[in-house]
Amino acid sequence: MRDTTLASVIAIVCLAVLFDYSNGFHDAANSIATVVSTRVLTPRLAVVWAAFFNFVAFVVFKTHVANTVGKIIDPSAVSEAVVFTGLVGAIAWNLTTWWLGLPTSSSHALIGGFVGAGVAKAGWSVVNGPSLEKTVVFIVLSPALGMALAFVLMLALMWLLRRTAPRRVDRLFRRLQLLSAAAFSLGHGGNDAQKTMGIISALLVGAGYLHLDAGGNLPVPFWVVLLANGAIALGTLSGGWRIVKTLGQKITALKPVGGFSAETAAASSVYLATFLGIPVSTTHTITGAVVGAGSTRRLSAVRWGVAGRIVWAWVITIPAAAITAAFAYWAVARLSHGVVLVIVVVAATVVALALRHPRSTVSPEG
Repeated sequence: MRDTTLASVIAIVCLAVLFDYSNGFHDAANSIATVVSTRVLTPRLAVVWAAFFNFVAFVVFKTHVANTVGKIIDPSAVSEAVVFTGLVGAIAWNLTTWWLGLPTSSSHALIGGFVGAGVAKAGWSVVNGPSLEKTVVFIVLSPALGMALAFVLMLALMWLLRRTAPRRVDRLFRRLQLLSAAAFSLGHGGNDAQKTMGIISALLVGAGYLHLDAGGNLPVPFWVVLLANGAIALGTLSGGWRIVKTLGQKITALKPVGGFSAETAAASSVYLATFLGIPVSTTHTITGAVVGAGSTRRLSAVRWGVAGRIVWAWVITIPAAAITAAFAYWAVARLSHGVVLVIVVVAATVVALALRHPRSTVSPEG
């Protein structure tokens, strides 16, 4: 029986790593869209730059976010089936929105899937209300904060540089945008990778391989930290060209000073949330910041129809992933010991879909 549990845990950890990888390529555009759209870097160089800072983020940030996510469902209710079906719901939504080119939140898809599977198993009583409430509040707050900070920063820079030749401004911020892109990529790795760490740690606690510490916090082994940050970095290296086009070209056109303002504002918002242990969406934050920076020129510079379509995708992410995960739990609960087989089949299907996906109109050569 223990061998079966171990096999299931290993397989689910592999699926979690696959999700983290999909998070990387789905959210790669968050880190590189502005630096690519302003032509500071080609897409290939941009993803390498972003992936490096995704990986080294564990050196800077502690695992507060991992604890919040891992305990969003009562640890006593967490089982292999709950984590597995939660990941199925998140991956299914990630692939759907990736195919549609929508920059939705992988983080909220994961949280929605985890909550949906937990509720399907044991009802609403197992949901940690305060943790879920913080996450839902920041669906609105993180893009609003990113938008406000970017707007204010952009206005301040426009005033300070009003007598500087445009060519000098462009040259300066093409260099500075490398730093702002690095800062945002660091925040992306620091916040997003921790969500997978939390799910894996919750799985290990539920399976009896780890135990909560004296303060009730989840232990996060160092190998889990390295695995999660490595997977998201590799995913970023794969790019996300459809979503790069949406963020970098369709919402508004940015110059290097605008890209710097958007990335700096978004990074500040993500850092604050990460230090507070709040799982936020880097997608939401950078999209809000791009809108804030673009709207300083004129409100019509923002394509509000595209932005509105993105907002609707944000609103339905958690419930859509939760419903998918709940149906997946219902199916798996009737398969008894066939969980490992189902995991292998689903993982193979996900990989096959990714490999068959047609190339986007935005090429890696940019």
